[in-house]
Amino acid sequence: MKTATPDMSVEIAGLRMKNPVTVASGTFGYGTEYAPYLDCASLGAIVTKAVTLEPRAGNPPPRVRETPAGMLNAIGLQNPGVDAFIAQKMPALRAYGVPIIVNISGRSIEEFVGLTQALCAADGVDGLEVNISCPNVAEEGMFFGTDCAMTGDLVSAVAAASCVPVIVKLSPNVTDISEIAVAAADAGADALSLVNTLLGMSIDVETRRPHLGNVTGGLSGPAIRPVAVRMVHEVAQAVDLPLIGMGGIMNAGDALEFILAGATAVAVGTANFIEPAAAADVIEGLAQYCERHDIDSITDLVGAVELA
Repeated sequence: MKTATPDMSVEIAGLRMKNPVTVASGTFGYGTEYAPYLDCASLGAIVTKAVTLEPRAGNPPPRVRETPAGMLNAIGLQNPGVDAFIAQKMPALRAYGVPIIVNISGRSIEEFVGLTQALCAADGVDGLEVNISCPNVAEEGMFFGTDCAMTGDLVSAVAAASCVPVIVKLSPNVTDISEIAVAAADAGADALSLVNTLLGMSIDVETRRPHLGNVTGGLSGPAIRPVAVRMVHEVAQAVDLPLIGMGGIMNAGDALEFILAGATAVAVGTANFIEPAAAADVIEGLAQYCERHDIDSITDLVGAVELA
């Protein structure tokens, strides 16, 4: 009888994670907000809320709207700016002892490079998630992430300036996500995360006005999972880079869909708002699955979907 404990560790662009579960940017704050509800040190990694060069107030309210099997959000990258992030948020993040991946967003290549340089000079930053896919900010929008040439130019500049792995976050709001993935890979990305939210809109039929102050927002949650799984599968066939899959993961079974489709790691997002310990539940469920199916290593399941 098999008694060995499955190896749950994975590696993303040189970052060693004790398990393949992290949290999606914007759904877990800066870690401390969730510390009362789960052991942040148990996560494979922590991906922070987006950080920009200067402080951002975000979009006007209302900012969140529940939808069937999901939610719309238009927070607008509210954050204290990179200097305050390093001074006020990084000390607590470092204390968790897991890889810290900082999501960065900017209005220009120069801003992205400035963020990269500032964060590379900070202690405890293990990776950068380059947000080229936020659908909720007019200045950035999906400007960089919907054009191969602009994706390539941005990723090349960030990769040249970075001292840590560069993970590029892709938008689902494109005709062919694979060609954007290839452009990012060719430009020097070390890994890819996908997908960001789908652009959506909800209207109050009584007032005839949008439910969100920003009019449109990003749709997340279980409603987008089949789309996200399909995109992970497509990108896994197009590039030879580790992938972090996300989009509506509520339990271990959902996470396994992404892993079988080709993701080395997964990120729990909207589920954190429903159950703050959701990521811990996913970690436990993945280990139980491996034990139940006599899987020696979680990496044996990456891309293991059987198509015929």
